[in-house]
Order: sequence, then C-alpha cells, then structure tokens
Amino acid sequence: RMAQATRNTITLKGSTEIVTEFFGYSINSILYQRGIYPPESFSRVNKYGLQMLVTSDAGLQRYLQQVLSQLSEWLYAGSVQKLVLVITSLETQQVLERWNFDIETDKESIHNPDREFEKSEKDIMSEIQAIIRQITASVTFLPLLQDACTFDLLVYTDSHVDVPITWEESDPKYINNQQEVRLRSFSTKVHKVDAMVSYKADDA
Repeated sequence: RMAQATRNTITLKGSTEIVTEFFGYSINSILYQRGIYPPESFSRVNKYGLQMLVTSDAGLQRYLQQVLSQLSEWLYAGSVQKLVLVITSLETQQVLERWNFDIETDKESIHNPDREFEKSEKDIMSEIQAIIRQITASVTFLPLLQDACTFDLLVYTDSHVDVPITWEESDPKYINNQQEVRLRSFSTKVHKVDAMVSYKADDA
C-alpha cells in the first residue's frame, strides 16, 4: 500500500521556488487577461487546481525566463522588495495599469537557509489559487484597454545589489489619477507577497 507524504515544512530554497513559479504564472495570466498578447499565442496548462494560460511566444518565453531566473537569485538572497508589472499605451506612452507585488522576506532565513517553517504546501497553494482567481476576475472591474499596449517588469531591490548589465535603471512609471484595488496576499512563512493593482481612472 502506498502512502503519500505531504510536505508540511518549508525552507528558503523551497519558498524561493514557489514564489518564482507564482510570478511566472501570474505574469502570464495578466498578459493574457489584459490582452497584451493575442489569445491564440497562449496554451492551457493545469496549475494550482486551475486552468492556467501560458505564452507559446518564443521571444516572450525567453524574456520571462531571464527575468524569473534573476528574480529567483534575488529572492534567495532576500534582496528584492517588490515586483511591478506596468502596462503602457503604445500610442500615448501613458501608464495605464501597475500590478504591484510587495515581497517581505524572513531575515533569519537568509542567514540560516536550512531553517524550517511549519506550513503545508496545500495551504500555500490554496492562498496562491485565491490570488490567481482575483487576477482572472480583474477584467470585471478594470477599464477596457482601448489602445495597443506594451508591458515592462520592474524589480525593486536593495541598493547594494549588483544589477546585471542587461537590466537598466527605470523610473517608477507611476499612474496619474489612479484608482487602487488591493488583492489577496499569500505567505510561505519565509516570503510574504501582497498584491495590488492600480489603474488610470477616467479623466472626467
């Protein structure tokens, strides 16, 4: 008889993998939901007990892989504070949406990476599922993006961090006249991620 053990503890390494993976799926989901890339360039996969959409576009896959790989290093080092996905109108260059993910890291884990925390993978996945559902539902409250849009990923790191040559300094790309909607958060006990979306309100 086979018994399946469920993991109830988590370390810095495991948490880094979960958080990096979450960002991969959530970025794909936002790009699909907000129509930044054509819907036919996404394929369906099962993740978090949900039908998720991930890009089949080779150039976008390479870009995301590069960003997530670097993000993973910074998460493990505890030197990343937030990730922001910015959606900008190609025509007017105005920032229309900012998807903001604040990241808190348990400082003790950075000095002691083998430290174990009590939290089951099932509970973490359930919290992540709730955020992904909110991203999917966002089309019901966010204004329609009328213009063709592009996106940028901003990663806020501690000031002492060496930034690779392929990355560039950026302004925060804030929105004029913005509305904010706070989304759910999730925690692995090592990392905590708080999500929020800001969007440009009507100029009326």
